[in-house]
Amino acid sequence: MTTARAATRGPARREALLDELVDLFLAEGFASFTLDELARRLHCSKSTLYAVAGSKEQLVVAVVRRFFARATQAVESRAADPVDHRERIEAYLLAVSEQLRPAGPAFFTDLAAFPPAAEVYARNTRTAARRVQQLVSEGVAAGTIRPVHASFVGAAVAQVMGAIHAGTISAETGLDDAAAYAELAALVVAGLRRA
Repeated sequence: MTTARAATRGPARREALLDELVDLFLAEGFASFTLDELARRLHCSKSTLYAVAGSKEQLVVAVVRRFFARATQAVESRAADPVDHRERIEAYLLAVSEQLRPAGPAFFTDLAAFPPAAEVYARNTRTAARRVQQLVSEGVAAGTIRPVHASFVGAAVAQVMGAIHAGTISAETGLDDAAAYAELAALVVAGLRRA
């Protein structure tokens, strides 16, 4: 095998392993897995996993980052389609909901209990809140949504997103994160509708 071909295969294999791990972690969480168990489940060697990350903790962070990178790309792609800003905001928040839907309770429990991974989620939550604020500002400027204080809407959305991330919304309503984002989308869009 040529060196160039091996180099192409290495990153592609790494990405494929990360994607498999994303699916596994979303379905079952990650705290209870050992590297031996992960290697067995993925039909690879532990050295293959060590080529992706130097420890289980680093592997978990890499997988969580991969999940949110994929989710962000999908969310932005979906939100780019509508012309009306209210529809873009709705598409954005509903896409967040769709991306979180495959994540089971064990994933969120493990995420909350592992600070490096929880910080990745928190960072993505803050970024999403800023993006909603930006879409609101653009919609007000374009006249496609009613005049509102975009910073206030952004701050309110950030608070709710933070409460979703912290598990407060789930504890008080029984809604999982995906369902909570769908409800947030409905609430925000209704509030931005022109009279």
